[in-house]
Amino acid sequence: MRRFIHTPTARSASLLLLVLWAGHLAAQTMSTYRQPPDPIPAILDAPPPPVLSLSGDQARAVEMTRRGLPSVAELAAPAVETAGLRINPATGARMDQVFVNRMALIELASLEWRDLELPEDLRAFGLRWSPDSRRLAWCRATDEGTELWVTDTADGRSRLLGDLRVNAAMAQPVVWRPDGAGLVCLRIPPGRGAPPAPMPPEGPEILANEGRAAPSRTFPYLIRSAHDERLFEYHAAAELVEVDLAGRVQLLMDAAIMTDFDLSPDGRFLLVERLHGPWSRSQPWWDFPQETLILDHGGHPLHVVARLPLADEVPIRFGSVRPGPRGVHWRADEPATLCWVEALDGGDARRDAAVRDALYLLEAPFEGAPRELCRLKDRFAGLAWGRADMALMWESWYQDRRERVWRLDPRSGRRTLLLERNSEDAWTEPGRPQMVRSSQGRSVLRFSPDGRHIYWSGRGVGPEGVRPYLDRMTLRDGARERIWQCRDPWYESLQAMLDDKGDRLLVSRESRDTPENTWLLERPARGAKRPRESGDYQARQLTRHEDPAPVLAGLQKEILRYQRSDGVDLSATLYLPPGYRRGVDPPLPALFWVYPREFKSREAAGRVTSSEFTFSRPAGISVLFLLTQGYAVVADPTLPILGEEGAKANDTYLEQLAAGARAAVEHVASLGVIDTSRLAIGGHSYGAFTAANLLAHTGLFRTALCRSGAYNRTLTPFGFQGEDRNLWEAPETYLAMSPFLAADRITRPILLVHGMEDPNSGTYPMQSDRFYDALKGLGATVRLVRLPAEGHDYRARETVGHVHWETIAWCDRYLKGVIDAGDGDASAARPGD
Repeated sequence: MRRFIHTPTARSASLLLLVLWAGHLAAQTMSTYRQPPDPIPAILDAPPPPVLSLSGDQARAVEMTRRGLPSVAELAAPAVETAGLRINPATGARMDQVFVNRMALIELASLEWRDLELPEDLRAFGLRWSPDSRRLAWCRATDEGTELWVTDTADGRSRLLGDLRVNAAMAQPVVWRPDGAGLVCLRIPPGRGAPPAPMPPEGPEILANEGRAAPSRTFPYLIRSAHDERLFEYHAAAELVEVDLAGRVQLLMDAAIMTDFDLSPDGRFLLVERLHGPWSRSQPWWDFPQETLILDHGGHPLHVVARLPLADEVPIRFGSVRPGPRGVHWRADEPATLCWVEALDGGDARRDAAVRDALYLLEAPFEGAPRELCRLKDRFAGLAWGRADMALMWESWYQDRRERVWRLDPRSGRRTLLLERNSEDAWTEPGRPQMVRSSQGRSVLRFSPDGRHIYWSGRGVGPEGVRPYLDRMTLRDGARERIWQCRDPWYESLQAMLDDKGDRLLVSRESRDTPENTWLLERPARGAKRPRESGDYQARQLTRHEDPAPVLAGLQKEILRYQRSDGVDLSATLYLPPGYRRGVDPPLPALFWVYPREFKSREAAGRVTSSEFTFSRPAGISVLFLLTQGYAVVADPTLPILGEEGAKANDTYLEQLAAGARAAVEHVASLGVIDTSRLAIGGHSYGAFTAANLLAHTGLFRTALCRSGAYNRTLTPFGFQGEDRNLWEAPETYLAMSPFLAADRITRPILLVHGMEDPNSGTYPMQSDRFYDALKGLGATVRLVRLPAEGHDYRARETVGHVHWETIAWCDRYLKGVIDAGDGDASAARPGD
């Protein structure tokens, strides 16, 4: 750990280095990636924690080890960018696909582990359990395309299934037949030939609109030319085929651009959603005209569920939806019944309407009119199917944050209200119902053995903190009985129930000093010795993941609670380096890492939703790496932007933002652990926007670190974040909230970082480019770091290491007054004009 001793000699040497560096700025342009100081590289190179995939019968699980950070060369590989997509032309999958390089099988009864026989150079994704849990299907990406593989869990052997290339550009490409005898998948048409070659322009590119209101947020990679259209058709089109376990292939549907497909629970029908032209030059693929249809097992069309036009007239108001059938799916508890929802208000959330949506059912053979099951006052928000007389249904309305949960009888449409709540209020979160896989591989509600109860699990946020739980709910009256709840000093979260009584549970467990692992909790048989931990359960450890950053053992973490000047309750998480002695060591330089949120009520805004018992180690791009360099970090100090009693939250954004930040700084300073003259503010995306505003409108911070932000709200004129008014409806708010227009108020150093391929609507790289130009033109101290091949988040190992290097070098300079002697040239680098 580097420490700066404030002696006159050291101060003079530091100032000399600063002068030399400043004189060097204009002459250098950085061209190489830099490594952050130790011990950060070793932590970045540690493998990420594995994840578990539980079989449908819940008798076994597969532990999947994900690959570490990819190289920048992988991210910079040629990509096809069209219709809102970035496709890897070699693999036929998305460019941001995450791969698994190892899989191991775990028998949950015996806790026996077995490595599976897998091909070398494994890049697997899309794992699917067969309905009988005897096999695994998964995709393997290669430089010649994506293959389909099957693993037998009895002997652990894996084999290539069929001679085909899977197309994973648009949808999850593989589903099992309900009988487990084969799979249905999307394949690249054999012999499709070479991709379309670039072509000379045939004329000007023209966009036109004839008086229709068609608001749209900004989207990347749109179709801009005839060549883009041909690339989209070439790479997105796939045939629908069935593959049996011997590898024999049967064509079900000719090549089309399919965005979803699914077999009915009885396996007799196929639900297919496909796109059709003309392709839009202003909308991404998910707004293109689409058709939803039913095919029989042989691939013959039987019924058209919906034909929807281009969705370019949907209002930007939250709660607005596409008119026509949406969310079309198979009812999970019946052989072949379709379900979907349609807006009764035209999909326009701006309209006053007594009812918003209606739910429909249509049974095979899909003849006649659909049955209207029920109407909803608010917008449909989800379904969980159970049995003939029981389902759960959610509805919500964003404008007043209302949420309802209903018990629904699918036979009659009769509903019983289980819960009505403010969706912002974490203390009233109902949790989620426990589901189980049916024999057809469908997810349905888990019932108690007597059929009179269902189960709910949740985070358990309340006045005492965060305590995840499992409840049994009586269907007759909705009463809940607590079966299990995590206890201090552990943070445990339910992963799965393994039986219908709640006698066997799979949980993740961690503590401040112990990394997260999976544990099996079992109630002992009657008469057996009672366990000493986890309530009435005996605990057995299933996985044994080690601390990826033991150098940070002993870091100090504390949940802070305090108030804003107007009485709104706030909170933050304070992190201090290992070995720091409060009251003995001097106060530390600190980074406040922020991300504001909008609320309708101060009660909801004040809820603490973080646990003090979680295991905290940095990974990837986390700012907690600053703890290794002698900094304090104040993570997520809550900055609620309230819009109470009909007021629009963002109309007082700046005032509330400054008040929240001031309260955070004053409270942490009162603990004696931070030096208020050496504070940085930072954030990512909307947090970067926030950090720039705080630097412009308060004097609390010496510098700002802004990653992937948007700074000029006139460039996002049709809404952003929680703002659904457009620029012309709220011009004063858009202008006041734009730090770009307050660039002349930014007189302290600011570091801007942005991925050059950022696809996030509203945070185009242009936002940082223009903000840098404005600040430079006004004489500010500013540095812009453009990251090749990176999107909104940063993934490449070289990039992640370099961003940490930039962050530490910047904080060392402006919070500690230190420049390492070996960093002079690279630290001096700044983008050319």
